[in-house]
Amino acid sequence: MSTGRRKRRPRSVSAVAVAAALSAGAVLIAACGSTTPGGSSTAKGARGGTLRVLYQGDVDFIDPGKTYYNGGYILTEATQRALVSFKPQAPEQAVPDLAASLPRVSPDGRTVTVKIRSGIRFSPPVDRVVTSRDVKYAIERGFFKTVVNGYAQTYFAALVGAKPATDPGTTIPGIETPDDATVVFHLSRPTGGALAGALALPLSAPVPREYAAKYDAHNPSDYGTHQVATGPYMIAADKRGATVGYQAGRFIHLVRNPSWRASTDYRPAYLDRIDIEEGNADTSVAAQQILAGHHVVSGEFPAPGDVIADALEKARDQVTLMPTGAIQYIPLNTAIPPFDDLNVRRAVVAAADRDAIRKTAGGAIRGPLATHMIPPSIPGFALAGGARGAGLDFLSNPRGDPAVAATYLRRAGYASGKYEGSAPVLLFGVNDPEDKLATQLVQRELTSMGFKVKARYATPETFFTKFCGVPAAKINVCVGWGWLRDFPDGQTILDPTFNGKVIQTTGNSNVSQLDVPAINAAMTRAEALSAPAARAAAWAAIDRQVTAQAPAIPVTWNNQPIVRAKDVAGVPNANIVGWDLAFTSLR
Repeated sequence: MSTGRRKRRPRSVSAVAVAAALSAGAVLIAACGSTTPGGSSTAKGARGGTLRVLYQGDVDFIDPGKTYYNGGYILTEATQRALVSFKPQAPEQAVPDLAASLPRVSPDGRTVTVKIRSGIRFSPPVDRVVTSRDVKYAIERGFFKTVVNGYAQTYFAALVGAKPATDPGTTIPGIETPDDATVVFHLSRPTGGALAGALALPLSAPVPREYAAKYDAHNPSDYGTHQVATGPYMIAADKRGATVGYQAGRFIHLVRNPSWRASTDYRPAYLDRIDIEEGNADTSVAAQQILAGHHVVSGEFPAPGDVIADALEKARDQVTLMPTGAIQYIPLNTAIPPFDDLNVRRAVVAAADRDAIRKTAGGAIRGPLATHMIPPSIPGFALAGGARGAGLDFLSNPRGDPAVAATYLRRAGYASGKYEGSAPVLLFGVNDPEDKLATQLVQRELTSMGFKVKARYATPETFFTKFCGVPAAKINVCVGWGWLRDFPDGQTILDPTFNGKVIQTTGNSNVSQLDVPAINAAMTRAEALSAPAARAAAWAAIDRQVTAQAPAIPVTWNNQPIVRAKDVAGVPNANIVGWDLAFTSLR
């Protein structure tokens, strides 16, 4: 199963996952990024050459201010420089990137100050030094109705004067630039800690207003296909900045950014060129081609379970199981029948054979079965119930419990213990072998419960951008959805995905459309807490509230299997759930 939504900062994999993976003969990368079979995060690489990267589909958005899926993040990690970042060798330790030092949060949590590193330049045709005003504009454009960044309303909404869906060019009074090297964020609520963490996301990567404004005036903005870079690589472009190196669904060609200076960056950037080849719909074939190939690695997709099982016997050092700090779950649309009924949702979760769903993706090597939302690597996991969960009866049997399911359907008014309503169920899955198997399994389970099910499939990019991320599509169940944290905090798992206040018409992360006033209010209170222990406890309590609402079928706390050719010195980066292209080299 794919991990659709991006989310950053994986920490460590749980002891349960380690035991499961090792019993299967797998190799896990350590959370600290130490060198292991399948990846080499400490070895010095050779310079030069062209690396091929196979993507299953297109990126969600080519624009760094819009992308929120791991395919886009693999790209932006090589082409853009956010204020803060995480090195692949130390995925928990934030380091200054575009910033000269880590953000400073005021004691009252209402002001965040950042100093900009000197000497960083935009790629041609802009080719000038980055200033604080470029960061200000980058974040402001995330609120434009022509851009609609997927997480701006979660982490940046408290900026003084920030409003959703504004006209292009609208400024935010709460972002000040007293000089070329300083950005000051003023907040209406004490959410400075969360905003400081979110400055590691691509929205904080600078955008030159004088160049981008004409593209942002279009609806939707087409800055993405004219973007400039600050990282070591850029999408191949013509003299006017048009990204001729990008053709949607076919390829993304990265070349060296001539304005980049190694002295300003921690990225070694060994490669001369990176060719991302999109449209590898059959991920089993793609993974096999990589394992037998030359100078090629996997991109945004997890290598399928059958390929991994074989590779662990024949090419073990070419496989990396990456702990992600992610959860794979199957959202149930709470806004429309039949899953607007809590008891019907609980019945579906109770009946789900979560272990069988996990087996379609490779079994235990994909991670431990989830019993609630916060993954093991995030503060609040133990308080939310740990590996055993909170003791909810509809989540007690990982292989499904028809008797419990029938009990909840009777509570919903169906005396037979089967669903007897007229509302059909529209079930959507990702069009790849693993997700098809999982979708078919869910379809059979729902049908056996009495639901009338229509199953449909979509490519990965349209699954997220046209169907399961769009409330107007009125899809009841989405198979193939996952969520990866932005930084190690419970808010990054629960707020973008289950807060009713962040539901959007497009690019929607709350696929379940859960909108419970008590939960929304609890999130508002929790995001203003600053003490780590208090935040962990508050978000754990919210986890229990959300899980009790049964807005989704929890499946696994994920490991991501990625593969490489023998002649690639791959460096895995858990923060982007893939190979770090700015650290990887050829052999």
